[in-house]
Amino acid sequence: MEEASKAFGFSRAKGYDLVRQGKFPCRVLRIGRSTRIVTTSLLRVLESGEPEYSSTPVEHHAPQ
Repeated sequence: MEEASKAFGFSRAKGYDLVRQGKFPCRVLRIGRSTRIVTTSLLRVLESGEPEYSSTPVEHHAPQ
């Protein structure tokens, strides 16, 4: 996540904020509490300049 944010010129905090909003420029996977960037999507976006947004924003729920 940090490296992908850096590749786009975002800070780490801005990258996570964009993920939460569903606006990170490439596809994102949530695996448990981890956020992973799809490498092929990252490379395509960096090459083409066309974003590939994930389908829905990530919702974070506080534990109850």
